[in-house]
Amino acid sequence: MIGFLSRFVGLWLVAGALVALVIDATKTIAASKFTVTALGEVWAGIGMGSLMAAQEFVQQTLEPAVGRWLWDPLIQSILLLPAWVVLGAVGFLFTWLGRRRRIKVAYA
Repeated sequence: MIGFLSRFVGLWLVAGALVALVIDATKTIAASKFTVTALGEVWAGIGMGSLMAAQEFVQQTLEPAVGRWLWDPLIQSILLLPAWVVLGAVGFLFTWLGRRRRIKVAYA
């Protein structure tokens, strides 16, 4: 069941990556220059409140336990990456983790 859920979520993320890639390609063609939409821009467009809540949670709850390096250099650099790269990488990871493994049969 967990494998199915992992594959399901992974395939949806890969589909989202393809949609983001098509949107970036369309913007690039329309502007006649290379255009990339960052993951942070997409997240802010979907819901700025959830982005701010995530930042507040990380800075007030997680950073005191692990250090001040979590939001500022790490998560912000991920949010600056193209949306299709992050969605595609996470989607392929979930799909790979949920794959059906072959049963190796050993004959005597």
